[in-house]
Amino acid sequence: MRDELGDLATFLVVAEERSFTRAAARLGTSQSAVSNAVRRLEAHLDLKLLARTTRSVNATEAGEQLLATLRPALGDIRSQLASLASLRAAPSGLVRISTSRHAAETVLWPAIDAMMSRYPDIQVELSIDGALTNIVADRFDAGVRLGESVEKDMIALRIGPDLRMAAVAAPGYLAARTIPLHPRDLTDHRCINLRMATRGNLYAWEFEKDGQALNVRVEGPLIVNDSTLAIEAAIAGHGLAFVIEDARLRDHLASGRLVRVLDDWCPPFAGHHLYYPDRRNLSPAFRAVVDELRARAGRKS
Repeated sequence: MRDELGDLATFLVVAEERSFTRAAARLGTSQSAVSNAVRRLEAHLDLKLLARTTRSVNATEAGEQLLATLRPALGDIRSQLASLASLRAAPSGLVRISTSRHAAETVLWPAIDAMMSRYPDIQVELSIDGALTNIVADRFDAGVRLGESVEKDMIALRIGPDLRMAAVAAPGYLAARTIPLHPRDLTDHRCINLRMATRGNLYAWEFEKDGQALNVRVEGPLIVNDSTLAIEAAIAGHGLAFVIEDARLRDHLASGRLVRVLDDWCPPFAGHHLYYPDRRNLSPAFRAVVDELRARAGRKS
């Protein structure tokens, strides 16, 4: 029974990595040991679980059915084992979080920075990615995204205030052009487009006023996939940018480097949320991170 459980865990890692070599590295063992474990399991079940090619390893139909059972079962076991750490004097272990850059800089990092000295045995990995990562498949403990982007089957915890978008440009750029008073006026302007990481399409600028929502496809000389670069391009006079209003942007507005337009078309929307699967037994390390974020959000509300 003990060998069978070990073989099942090895099979799961091979299926997740889609490679015997990477699985062996992750498990800290040899490739031959991994191959033998999978062969024993297939022989015991009298089923082929993995389809092997020279370039990849993929689960068969039988393998996929077994994975559907293994993933939640082993996940619960890991959670139960991690919960035992609560008996120790202080929480410890790794917490992996997928996040957007804006959330990492404005919400997550201040919280992590504040708690590191109190929990020296907790290790936090922040993976900055503009795409909507599948946190379960990629083995993250949680993700941080805007409230409207959180999947409905996840537990969501609000960790940041409402946000607003802002259409901004350099004073020199606007001096030679008619200031837009309606989002449709943007068709007469050079705009800095943002490439979305998840789908790869260009972001349609989203406006709303008096219950009227309006999405505008803009055109211009630049396409970027990072709001910081969009702001720099706007300051340099290359056109209008449409970015989240935060302390950094407010500094540029206060200094006069940027001017805001269409302010009355930019209502607040739900800010950053921490989201994670419905797990009854959260690790003490992850719970410490959640408690810190919740406390900070409560102080700001």
